[in-house]
Amino acid sequence: MRALLGQVTLRFYAELNDFLPPYRRQVAFVQPLSGRTSVKDLVEGLGVPHTEVDLILVNGEPVDFAYIVQDGDRISVYPVFESIDISPLTRLRPRPLRVPRFVLDVHLGKLAVYLRMLGFDTLYGNDYDDATLARLAADQRRILLTRDRGLLRRSVVTHGYYVRATVPRQQLVEVIRRFDLLGSIAPFRRCMRCNGLLAPVAKQDVIDQLPPRTRRSYDEFYRCRECTRVYWKGSHFLRMQQFIDQLRASE
Repeated sequence: MRALLGQVTLRFYAELNDFLPPYRRQVAFVQPLSGRTSVKDLVEGLGVPHTEVDLILVNGEPVDFAYIVQDGDRISVYPVFESIDISPLTRLRPRPLRVPRFVLDVHLGKLAVYLRMLGFDTLYGNDYDDATLARLAADQRRILLTRDRGLLRRSVVTHGYYVRATVPRQQLVEVIRRFDLLGSIAPFRRCMRCNGLLAPVAKQDVIDQLPPRTRRSYDEFYRCRECTRVYWKGSHFLRMQQFIDQLRASE
């Protein structure tokens, strides 16, 4: 059994409390130290992924993830700031990606469809393992969306987010608000099946792929450049547009 080397006092703020057990939420609590540890390892050991953290203050001073905690430290841990400028301090998160692109874990297939539907570059595969997800996020500079907290603790993942909601439409609203995507929505840009780009196509070029009712009712069509799936602005498009309008009205 390791001997205790002291203790620290921690306090997590705002949505970081989602990762803590109820008795540790919104309060300062004491954490024993059993060995030399960085503040990053300490925070992640308590269940909070580093991708969710934007600022750590130790005894009132900003530190980076490599800081080695000391007996008696008072540690305050803050989430990503959306509206408060903390640039004079030591911000831990890398700068936001100029163009938001995503890769999603196996639990978020419906969310992937919704994001593609709204025009966002979204990778998803039900056979992606954790190593593949982390590599895609790092190599292609994508935001990793996941329901697996452990996946966000991988050091190669610099941009990631733990999706709290469990209902796909609620997940979509959560992600749009978290990454301020409302102004970037562009329906009929990407294929909902494979994420390929769509291009306008003449009706006569795809008429043999259309149901009889669609042939009679629609004249504007799009085709995926990758898998050749054909799209048109049917009732699903109207429902999508209503959803977008509702989302904008709620802001």
